[in-house]
Amino acid sequence: MQRRSFIGASGALAATLAAPALQAQEWPSGPVRIIVGFPPGGGTDALARVVAQKLTAMWNQQVIVENKAGVAGVLAAEYVATQPPDGSTLLMAHINSHALAPALQPKLRYNTERDFSPIVLVGVTPNLLIAHPQGAKTVKDIVAQCKAKPGAVSFGSAGAGSAQHLALEMFKLRAKVDALHIPYKGSGPLLTDLMGGQIQYSFETMTAATPHVKSGRVIAVAQTRTKRAKGHPTVPTMQEEGFDGFEATTWYGLAGPGKLPTAIVQKINRDVNTILAMADVQERMDTYGAEDGGGTPEKFAQFIRSEQEKWAKVVKEANIKLDS
Repeated sequence: MQRRSFIGASGALAATLAAPALQAQEWPSGPVRIIVGFPPGGGTDALARVVAQKLTAMWNQQVIVENKAGVAGVLAAEYVATQPPDGSTLLMAHINSHALAPALQPKLRYNTERDFSPIVLVGVTPNLLIAHPQGAKTVKDIVAQCKAKPGAVSFGSAGAGSAQHLALEMFKLRAKVDALHIPYKGSGPLLTDLMGGQIQYSFETMTAATPHVKSGRVIAVAQTRTKRAKGHPTVPTMQEEGFDGFEATTWYGLAGPGKLPTAIVQKINRDVNTILAMADVQERMDTYGAEDGGGTPEKFAQFIRSEQEKWAKVVKEANIKLDS
């Protein structure tokens, strides 16, 4: 009798210890949504769809990209922060929602450390300074144009407080010029107006701008990392154009709601790292200029913290306001 009780207890203990592993193996048991804070046609949307397509095949479950545009990605982050931590809803976290908004919006409705579970960095891209085909073709000429017409030369962004907006503000400070900021609700409508000639320039994400640069509908003037991206080896950096140390990137990564089970975080992390190493995905990432993706959840969490510190300092020193 005692022997049977001991065996029964051992079996229960084994089952308990195996539960987290079984939970990870059985998940996902239904569709998974990746929430994107911008309309279709932008960089965040493009990279989310690359990952979603591969995860759908890998998990044999539908992984859906859902666009919830507004406030430069903040609305999507607010939404995901309130979702159950069961892995059914993920966020394509972005520099806007996780580094810029905390610096620019003191009344933000979420705390990035408390309300999110970082999973994996998907990629870091330069921004491309792009122009309408009839616009200036060099940084020097754009600066001269801005000086000749202070406050009249228009630059679009994906929204007030977005990565494109802050890249513009950094440019204005460094070039000592004034320019007109035109905020949109995402890269898609911004690019439509730029190609149509309604605005003149943008520090657009390389991911979103690249297809239009390749087609000749917009001109790539410069890129905003200190090294040239593999996908645009002929486009000079802002540093090469006389702006020493000018670096304004856009980055993307998967995150879940706070308190997402470790087993699920680890499974998604492992599978996305596998996807990022695939040759066809690497080729697409290079085309978009998305580099340095992958790594552990801890690496992504530390990266977010370092970006928050960097941009909080820029916002303070430049006295950037959302209505500027």
